[in-house]
Amino acid sequence: MKSRSQSQSGYETIPQPIGKDGTGATDYGPRDIMRDLENPDMLVPPSTDAGTLPNLRFSFSDTSMTLSHGGWSRQITARELPIATTLSGVNMRLTPGGVRELHWHQEVEWAYMILGRARITAVDQNGRNFIADVGQGDLWYFPPGIPHSIQGLEEGCEFLLIFDDGNFSDLNTFSITDWFAHTPTEVLSANFCVPETAFAHISKKQRYIFQANVPGSLESQRVSSPYGTVPLSFTHRLLAQKPLVTSGGSVRIVDSTNFPISTKIAAALVEIKPGGMRELHWHPNNDEWQYYLSGMGRMTAFGANGRARTFDVRAGDVGYVPFAFGHYVQNTGEQSMWFLEVFKSNRFADVSLNQWMALTPRELVADNLLVGPELINALHKVKSPVVRCEGIRYRQKD
Repeated sequence: MKSRSQSQSGYETIPQPIGKDGTGATDYGPRDIMRDLENPDMLVPPSTDAGTLPNLRFSFSDTSMTLSHGGWSRQITARELPIATTLSGVNMRLTPGGVRELHWHQEVEWAYMILGRARITAVDQNGRNFIADVGQGDLWYFPPGIPHSIQGLEEGCEFLLIFDDGNFSDLNTFSITDWFAHTPTEVLSANFCVPETAFAHISKKQRYIFQANVPGSLESQRVSSPYGTVPLSFTHRLLAQKPLVTSGGSVRIVDSTNFPISTKIAAALVEIKPGGMRELHWHPNNDEWQYYLSGMGRMTAFGANGRARTFDVRAGDVGYVPFAFGHYVQNTGEQSMWFLEVFKSNRFADVSLNQWMALTPRELVADNLLVGPELINALHKVKSPVVRCEGIRYRQKD
């Protein structure tokens, strides 16, 4: 149990690094008290934490903003979170009419719309185009090398972009304005068969995000291609998808089985109700990149060989769990907690500790764990990704 000191420095209570068993000591030296208040499970780790697991959490609030007329962006890559080698993320906001310019990537782009509405456009290698509007809870996916754009509609928008490379940088993409700026005007003239004067006002550098007028209706912006539209939709309405509802919340899983174009990214949108938890589990196919949309909680990862570490998480944080590490996420707040689990894979897959034990001979489980019928009889053969037990609440720090 944490001890608290008298009020000081304007704070009613000052958390101290003292464990329930009396280990530790007070800290009255230089410190970031607000950070300690936000991270009680790092100041006083659970007694089950041990070993040298690396940092598995980073907040978008600790990143540098790129501000533009038309919006902003910030990113978490392996430069900010070194363990995150498989995936990286960009949080972006566009004003009404704000444009993420025409561009393309070497990596896939998977996106979740956090709020507002946007218009996206794309053209594939066969000249087939795609123009659509997306809103809160919608996804889009662009394969590598497919040129596309994003523009905020009347209310603007904010979204999360995921790329299948931990070292990706959104500031190092292939942009149409950057290419024009670094191509001689006589070459542009020869390519498009227009006078060089047609390029008198092009930008001298990449525009990245810029302000424009709010576009007209979707119908008014339709462009007919002689080759038709793309055969597989680049968008998916995740919130419209029927969830798997459990005792502790809900889960919506999206991968190539229900979003066919998404061949390199799989994900789950998880809701954990107060007192609930994402059950003890692991993933047998790849690392997990998490984005916390709302609420607060804690995540513990088990890394074998006596290693485990707990992190306090809240909205705007990114978490990361290496391949096959056991882990769980608890809701420690009073409101539902929502987060995304994202994987560099074409399929979502997880292994439930409860289900594994239930489908293993009872005597073998009992002999391994030195437990009796009370636990063995409570095991479930059907997976329940989010659980909540009546009458059981997590012990709050005090």
